[in-house]
Amino acid sequence: MAVITNNAVAKHGNGLGPRTVVVSIAKTDISQSELNTMVAALATGGVFSGVTNDAFTIAGISASSDAGATWGDFVAGTSDIVAIALQGTGTINADSTNALGVTGAALTIAGDF
Repeated sequence: MAVITNNAVAKHGNGLGPRTVVVSIAKTDISQSELNTMVAALATGGVFSGVTNDAFTIAGISASSDAGATWGDFVAGTSDIVAIALQGTGTINADSTNALGVTGAALTIAGDF
């Protein structure tokens, strides 16, 4: 168990690997096919809607159907936000339209550890 003392110092980092980036992808009623397309794009890297991203390892996926109030399993056709934890040292860029090859999807960087 971790112990916090008066000498604790908060600093940038994580225990998951050398670098973890959490991205948030928003689109109304994301389908399973759209999620598959986005995950494949993140895992392979490339140019999508004019935005270039490097390949990353997918470390985790969580979804929300209620504007981020609760999170859990992805539900095809219902989930509107998907958070994906990526591991790797490459570059990932925010994209406000048609992110990762999916029409209407917007990708933002939620955290970079």
